[in-house]
Amino acid sequence: MTTLYFETFQEDELRRPGFSKDNKSQQPQILVALMVSREGFPIAYSIFSGNTFEGHTIIPVVNAFIKKHAVKEFTVVADAAMISTTNIKELLANNINYIVGARLGNLSNDLIEQINRSITRTDGESIRITTDNGYLVCAYSLVRYRKDKYEMEKQIEKARAIVETPSKGKRVKYIKNTGDHPVLNQALIEKSKKLLGIKGYYTNLSENVASNQTIIERYHELYKVEQAFRVSKHDLQTRPIFHFKQDPINLHVLICFMALAVSKHIELTTGDSIRKFLTECKKVTDARMLNKITNKEIRIRAKYTDRILKYIKSLNLSH
Repeated sequence: MTTLYFETFQEDELRRPGFSKDNKSQQPQILVALMVSREGFPIAYSIFSGNTFEGHTIIPVVNAFIKKHAVKEFTVVADAAMISTTNIKELLANNINYIVGARLGNLSNDLIEQINRSITRTDGESIRITTDNGYLVCAYSLVRYRKDKYEMEKQIEKARAIVETPSKGKRVKYIKNTGDHPVLNQALIEKSKKLLGIKGYYTNLSENVASNQTIIERYHELYKVEQAFRVSKHDLQTRPIFHFKQDPINLHVLICFMALAVSKHIELTTGDSIRKFLTECKKVTDARMLNKITNKEIRIRAKYTDRILKYIKSLNLSH
């Protein structure tokens, strides 16, 4: 999911203020759900009103795709923000498999103790525990341990500084208030220490269908979705959006989705990024194009390219 805000403060049924990933919470926006294949190729998208909770979008998007294409077996891979216990139940009710990130900090103390006892902190080690949300796969990484430890120590130092010199308005992770004076939250610190270097994943796929390593590898491929959004928002210039009626907005997003599909096809075919491909294209000073409707050849020379680009920009079609 991503958000696209508009150059206006007027809202309607589609354009609504909501949680903005662009830090533009005062301006109306829409939510765009993007579905990509394992290779990162965009295969479907949906538009939601700007105040929609993103956790409520995954079920209708996936069900619509399965119904449209008569998919027999489907596995959703998504981050923790997209999945709730309710969503997991709905996925299972619709025979949809899932691999999702787990927020280990929100687990019960008993489950955290079980993870702490079961994992031996060997780099690359993984364990699998049965929970109410399916199998919980936990993996330990030495690189993640160093990163988590550094971040935790930095937060603890900030917390200690606030304990020594109380300051209003500052919210720090390892602080709890007891009366008038903040103190270190030792219970939370001990809890965090037990989870250093550990990343969790929920899935309903049994180990004979997908091993722990397969679950982890598939989840890590989520970066391709983020990459697709970066290309769409920046390289393809999805924003700014000046439309205010629903049909032009839908058409705008459709054009951007088509451009994303073309650019990803170019990347997969050539092995080059779309940015590099466009940079090379801009070096072309003489081009021949065939109009397949009239079957006439159009020749574009360097002296006309600037004029053509200016004309295109005047139409607000540069994206």
